Amino acid sequence: MDTIIKKKKWTPKFIVWISIITLSVFLIIYLTFFADKSRKYAIDSEKVTIGEVKSGLFHEYIPVTGTVIPLKTIYLDAVVGGRIEETYVEAGTMVLKDSKLLRLENSDLLLDIMQRETMLHDLMNRIRNTKLTLEMNSLNMRRELIEVNYQINRTKRLFDQNKELVDIGGVSRQDYDKSRDEYEYYIKRKEFAYETNMQDSLVRKTQIEQLEDSLNRLQENFDVTKKKLEYLNIQAPITGHLTSFDKEIGELISPGERLGQIDVINDFKIRAAIDEHYISRLDNGLKGEFGFDGGTYRLVVTKIYPEVHNGRFEVDMVFTDEAPADVKRGQTFRIRLALGGLSEAMLLPRGGFYQKTGGNWIFVIDPSGTFAVKRTIKLGRQNPLHFEVIEGLVDGERVITSTYDYFGEIDILKLK
Repeated sequence: MDTIIKKKKWTPKFIVWISIITLSVFLIIYLTFFADKSRKYAIDSEKVTIGEVKSGLFHEYIPVTGTVIPLKTIYLDAVVGGRIEETYVEAGTMVLKDSKLLRLENSDLLLDIMQRETMLHDLMNRIRNTKLTLEMNSLNMRRELIEVNYQINRTKRLFDQNKELVDIGGVSRQDYDKSRDEYEYYIKRKEFAYETNMQDSLVRKTQIEQLEDSLNRLQENFDVTKKKLEYLNIQAPITGHLTSFDKEIGELISPGERLGQIDVINDFKIRAAIDEHYISRLDNGLKGEFGFDGGTYRLVVTKIYPEVHNGRFEVDMVFTDEAPADVKRGQTFRIRLALGGLSEAMLLPRGGFYQKTGGNWIFVIDPSGTFAVKRTIKLGRQNPLHFEVIEGLVDGERVITSTYDYFGEIDILKLK
């Protein structure tokens, strides 16, 4: 008789499956709640640059490239226009003060001067004629007054005689009245002549004063216009090096047009273009320095040009001491321009990491030296050598300062 065998509930296969499921659940829970999720990347420590954070004196300055230019430049502009008739020198030559550079011809200016001269002579003639007329009138009036006074004296004697005789019947009443009327007539005629002469003299005098005022103004205008003839001959205002002087015979020049420039090459200054980011921080008196031919030369900012072109503005700097002996116009120097004095700060060496992080985080090397961890930081001022650390790093810590372009979103760097 067969014996019934009971089926086992915990078979080996069942136990294996239960174990796999249990381990999977525990693995999922561990990876979800307890496992390290940080992204890691292994790199050879010799392929990165390591810098140390140190406490020290921070000197804020920026590197700028300056170009040597003459300390003084005189620009040659055409005061009057015209056609170039003759040139005496070429660009690039040394010229002496008052030496001739070129000569212009302007026929319109010559015609204008001739017309003004004609007007001036006409007005002078009018004044002479007016004065002559006034003199003639004065002579005529004197002649008339002489005649009137003579008649007054004559008629007065006759009138006085008739006045004595009329009472005794020596003359008729008619002759007496006639002599009286004639005497009174010449009295009134004298008064009228004198009054007319006075009014005419005042009118003529006023007219002459007005004409003379017009003559003075016309003479001044004529002198100014005639002086323009001198501007047709362009001369060197100073002794120096003539540049940008490329005019040809026959070329038409407009008033105010730039003809060239003369550089005084005894002294030099340096002009530098600076990023507009620093325009609010620069002021006259800031100092800079550069090395050349084994020596250090110091500069001071004397002029700031506020116009911004292509994100940059310009400043002029002059030497505080002697300029280099062999310096040439157009030569460039790398200048350290100080923006402030020395101050105590936490210093972080500059590096390529800044382009990737913007100074917001950095990889800090663990004291063991086997790995580096990403850490948030805050930076302040900067110069070509260091950043100023505001927070996030302490003295003595080592950081990776080379570029982070190949690290992506890595959180931990394993150093091999």
